[in-house]
This record gives sequence, C-alpha cells and structure tokens, in this order.
Amino acid sequence: MYGKFFKRILDVVLSSIGLVLLSPLMLVVSLFIILEDRGPVIFRQRRVGKEGTSFQVLKFRSMPVNTGDVESAKANGLTVTRTGRIIRRTNIDEIPQLWNVLRGEMSLVGPRPPLPSQEALCRLREANGALRCAPGLTGLAQVNGYDGMPDTEKAGYDGKYASSISFLTDLRIVLKTLGYLKRRPPVY
Repeated sequence: MYGKFFKRILDVVLSSIGLVLLSPLMLVVSLFIILEDRGPVIFRQRRVGKEGTSFQVLKFRSMPVNTGDVESAKANGLTVTRTGRIIRRTNIDEIPQLWNVLRGEMSLVGPRPPLPSQEALCRLREANGALRCAPGLTGLAQVNGYDGMPDTEKAGYDGKYASSISFLTDLRIVLKTLGYLKRRPPVY
C-alpha cells in the first residue's frame, strides 16, 4: 500500500514544501552561476527512469558550458566552476531534482537514475526488479558508498530496495543520507 499510493503522496507534498522553502537559495545559486559563467543555470541530462523510460534529470550546472555526459565515478578529470565546487560539495546542485520528483519522474527515495550509457547497470536492475521503481534523489546504494561501487553491487542494493519498499526503509535511507551529505563528492 505504501509503495503504490502513500509514497507518491509524500513525494508530492515534501518536494512541494522543499521547493518553496529552498526557493531563496535556488535564486542565489542561479545568480552566482549566471554571474560566473553566463550559461544556462540548469543542466539537463538524459537518464533512465522507471520501467526503462527516458527522462531529463535537472541539476544546477556546476561545470563549464558544453561539458559532456560522464558518470560521476569517471568525472575526476573534468573542470568544475568555482560556484560548482561549492554546490557540489554541499549537494545543492541536486535541488532542482525536486521538480523531477514533483512531476513524477523521480521519487525522494529509490535507485539513482543511471545514464543510458550505463547499459550493464540497467540490465542488472531490470533482472532484479529495480527498474520497476521510480529513481530517487537518494537510495540504498548511495548510503552504502555508491561512487566507485561495482555495478553488480549497486544493482544488488537497488534490487534489495525494490523488494522491500516501506515507509521505515525510506525513513532510514533519508536519515542515512544526512550523513552522506557530509562527504565530499567525486568531483569538486
């Protein structure tokens, strides 16, 4: 019952509240991005969502204009703007994904949406049922050391989550995410 009905209600209510409360911060970040690099504020990246559908994930742009799509585990050599370093370090770059949650493309908790080029991870998730879930802002793999983790291990955590979705599981993941937010991202 939770996974099919109440989870979506929580996603809508909490993402709406988050967008309203965080709107002043989003405005300030947008101004800093524009002043520093004159490019678009939002970075849109094609990702794989529920049932393998494609959607555009939204993030604050933290790299120079025209930087290509690279999965975070392979992004160490890329340039990050000054503003980008701050918003990546604090995970503020992820705030626009609340729009993805509100639109129903994502959930607050679920497997992180992979790039279409991460074919092996997508196949593993399809095999273990994780693609039946909406992708999330945070998930079980993220709170267990996501970056640098082999695809088989990521997919294992994702499959475990997909088979045990509950309010308590989501609450535990959200609380663990607060600790995760203190870590440095792979590119800063």
